[in-house]
Amino acid sequence: MVFADSFGVQIEGLTGDMDVNAPLCSSISNGTICCDRSHFRSDICFMKGDVRTHSPSSSVFLYSSKNSTSFINYVSSMVDDGREEEPDVELQHEKIKPYTRKWETSVMDTIDELDLISKRGNLSIPHPCDVVHDVPAVFFSTGGYTGNVYHEFNDGIIPLYITSQQFNKKVVFVILEYHDWWVMKYGDILSHLSDYPIIDFNGDNRTHCFTEAIVGLRIHDELTVDSSLMRDGKSIIDFRNLLDRAYWPRIRGLSQDEEREAQEKKTSLAPTSVSALDVGKKVQHQARRPKLVILSRNGSRAITNENHLVKAAEEIGFQVHVLKPKSTTELAKIYRELNSSDVMIGVHGAAMTHFLFMKPGSVFIQVIPLGTDWAAETYYGEPSRKLGLKYIGYKIMPRESSLFDKYDKDDPVLRDPSSLNEKGWEYTKKIYLDSQTVKLDLRRFQKRLVRAYNYITRIHRRSLLESQ
Repeated sequence: MVFADSFGVQIEGLTGDMDVNAPLCSSISNGTICCDRSHFRSDICFMKGDVRTHSPSSSVFLYSSKNSTSFINYVSSMVDDGREEEPDVELQHEKIKPYTRKWETSVMDTIDELDLISKRGNLSIPHPCDVVHDVPAVFFSTGGYTGNVYHEFNDGIIPLYITSQQFNKKVVFVILEYHDWWVMKYGDILSHLSDYPIIDFNGDNRTHCFTEAIVGLRIHDELTVDSSLMRDGKSIIDFRNLLDRAYWPRIRGLSQDEEREAQEKKTSLAPTSVSALDVGKKVQHQARRPKLVILSRNGSRAITNENHLVKAAEEIGFQVHVLKPKSTTELAKIYRELNSSDVMIGVHGAAMTHFLFMKPGSVFIQVIPLGTDWAAETYYGEPSRKLGLKYIGYKIMPRESSLFDKYDKDDPVLRDPSSLNEKGWEYTKKIYLDSQTVKLDLRRFQKRLVRAYNYITRIHRRSLLESQ
């Protein structure tokens, strides 16, 4: 299988991970650490027994007594018999970086490492618990590429769902390289995966005690959940259903706020029956038109004739919304916009991750700039089909790229982008991601718009007939 490091440099031989409780560690006994390092994407370790955190040393300890099966021996071993105390005996020592890009050395070098240490404890040496938990812990890092929405979902949120959903919210998340903004941004989702406060591992020096811990996350493939690797058969559709439950309360609140503001405006204006009737007709008319959302970009990979694209889509019959999400845009607002859309258009980039917010059966049109074919299909095209979207990839012609005016028509940059990509990620990024804008050939692109419109209107007609 072909794999890639961040944003598209291809590597041979990597495969997807297995179920969170892989056969290697499917059943472990008390006082045991079991690590599954058999997968290219991530390592994952399981600890069972007397698990205790020690953040000053970046360690998680697993203690067992010399005679753990006998309470009498346990108590008697604490009696001072005058002999010199023996130190704790280390039984097993594992190291792990709990981040899901194991193969990508450059980013893994930035991830904090945890020491997992199993010890036979001398019971006369105290190892007190400051906080005792009666549910398991899942340890993971929000370092690495956190800050990029694709990586936040692909490397973090979806693997966290895969690893933790089996606990039905009865689990504590322990985060290395903790960020307040990340917890706030994804709070709606996190609260549907865990009922408990999140622990900042590096910032909380208290000893937290658990009877069970998973260190690291499982990842199946790009932006997906493979039901065949899940014990309960959960899929990416189930993950999206969780998003729906997570964002619905906030969306309902936004709708109520808007209705209240509209009502206040209505009462402050002098009533005009004709204008009110016109507005009503307009709203009813728009409600019948398929909704198309354009995820707009500024700078690199922007559509420079976006205003003409809007006009062309409206002429076909779409109700068009232009959405310009920022890193600070509330995810519930983006979810609300895309969840109610029939079609989404965007140029290849991290923002295409938001296809996860669309309902199965919707249409996703990805504009594919020069030099991004493989990444566009791997990161967004194939995953969107797994979600049940109608995916349409629009591969631009050289003349639709701003690079057409910078390079000779026979230059490999235009004629053979794959040869440039093979030179390394820095070439792909510099030329195709950071230095290219798109001017759509609207006569050519219109065919995709018409195809999407016809597809959606057929679905709408079918739904209408079924409801009658």
